[in-house]
Amino acid sequence: MRKILLSCLIIIYSIIGISQNVNISNGHIFDGEPYLAIDPVNSSHMIVAWMGYLSSPPIDIKTKVTFDGGRSWSSTNIISHANSQFGSADPSLGFDNNGTVFLSYVDYNTNIDSGGVYLVKSQDGGLSWSTPVEVIDAHSDTGKYPIDRPWISVDCSSASTNGNIYINSMPPTVFGQISPPYHPYLTISTDGGNSFQSWQYLDTAGWLSGDYIQQPMATNSISSSGVFYAVYPSYVPSQSAYVQYILASTDDGGNSFSYHTVFQSDHGVSDTLAKLGYLLRCDPSDANHLAFFYFDNTYGDIDVFMCESFNAGISWSEPVRINDDLTGNNRMQDLMWADFDSDGDLVVAWRDRRNGTDSTYTTASEIYAAFRDKDSTRFSPNFTLTDSIIPYDTILAYNGNDFMCVKIANDTLNAVWGDPRTGKLNIFFQKIDLTTLAKSDAVLIAEENVKIYPNPVKDRLNLPDNLLINSVKLMDISGTEIAKYRIMSNQNSIDVSGLKQGIYFIEIRSEKAIKVIKFVKS
Repeated sequence: MRKILLSCLIIIYSIIGISQNVNISNGHIFDGEPYLAIDPVNSSHMIVAWMGYLSSPPIDIKTKVTFDGGRSWSSTNIISHANSQFGSADPSLGFDNNGTVFLSYVDYNTNIDSGGVYLVKSQDGGLSWSTPVEVIDAHSDTGKYPIDRPWISVDCSSASTNGNIYINSMPPTVFGQISPPYHPYLTISTDGGNSFQSWQYLDTAGWLSGDYIQQPMATNSISSSGVFYAVYPSYVPSQSAYVQYILASTDDGGNSFSYHTVFQSDHGVSDTLAKLGYLLRCDPSDANHLAFFYFDNTYGDIDVFMCESFNAGISWSEPVRINDDLTGNNRMQDLMWADFDSDGDLVVAWRDRRNGTDSTYTTASEIYAAFRDKDSTRFSPNFTLTDSIIPYDTILAYNGNDFMCVKIANDTLNAVWGDPRTGKLNIFFQKIDLTTLAKSDAVLIAEENVKIYPNPVKDRLNLPDNLLINSVKLMDISGTEIAKYRIMSNQNSIDVSGLKQGIYFIEIRSEKAIKVIKFVKS
């Protein structure tokens, strides 16, 4: 019942509006690509990392931490460079089960073709960080510079691989043209990030990334059973006539891998400005449930899509379009992220231009999101995370704002993204309690004060007699509306005799209150 309530309240929430977004970076020049991590044993403890300037180049990795769920934030922390001549980029974060948080990032110098992927860790909740440990060096694979866009995943399962740290990387563009073939890379630590094993290619014969995709980014995630998964793109005509997304997985800490095709396509998105990063996520409540999120122009413009596997990646569902603006409305979406709650609830967020003025990247935008309850097959209506429409700024045409981040914990959505509303690119934070929606005018009716009877019901369902009800809506088990009633002042029941036997939900609304209750039709 509580889960269906979330979807219903989201609709109210999107109509009423949300509180003001919080600028947590307040940088003077540029802040981009934030990554958010939540302590698995304390959801009020969160860390945000992003890339930004202090006063001039090079770029630094900055972090802030909150211990009270985002009500207050620490001062900004600057991550040390491995070399004073280096600049940093591409942070990502991960907690282990003991409260240690790990931060991976790139530290490099383009002038002398040097640098690498590095890792630091914090054992005081993110207030201080260790000295950098090298994950993979720019010259580890001669001439390939395998140090761009590292993504980190930390194994928090109860399997024998618990505590393993996996970091994927790929070739960059900053060192100039790199000759093919191109590979996604994987490096693993089994000692808590103190050292890393020799790197390895994630792709392999028959499942190669190939000679055409110069940056085969691998997006990774770890299941609750300790299986590491990563998806990377591939175009090798001898393997397939189409571009493919390939899933690699290992259940033995990287000693052996299995491969499956997520999907393949004969068309793609060619816009050079849109931020089209794709994402893989594992459902913590179901070790066999994976979701892959990506952008496609199936309907003529760029939309957010998802396909799922319920058998550990062996087979995948047909794609589902998540943004609910009109198809083919000549408005593009980009900058997507997604996350599962511990019980299987799912939230997806992206940068949306449905209220912009034209079809291009360079128009006003908002951050939108959609929620799907673990017991539903459908997403909620889309709702906004930004508190205003953000005008386009030319800073968004530059590198360094390719990703946002959302995390959901205990039915609370936390989101960070970069936007230029201040005249600079700053990092903004928004927190939404999906259970109470305390920032809206909607209030919940206490469970004990709302009674419907009989339950189970055969013919007529009696409504609460202690509440001035405006309307009633009936929904099936998936949350889909099947009937709606305007309640008259003398009406105290509704006829449900025409319903088939099964489980339903009734949404009861007063002027400023809402309640959803499950009932059984006998």
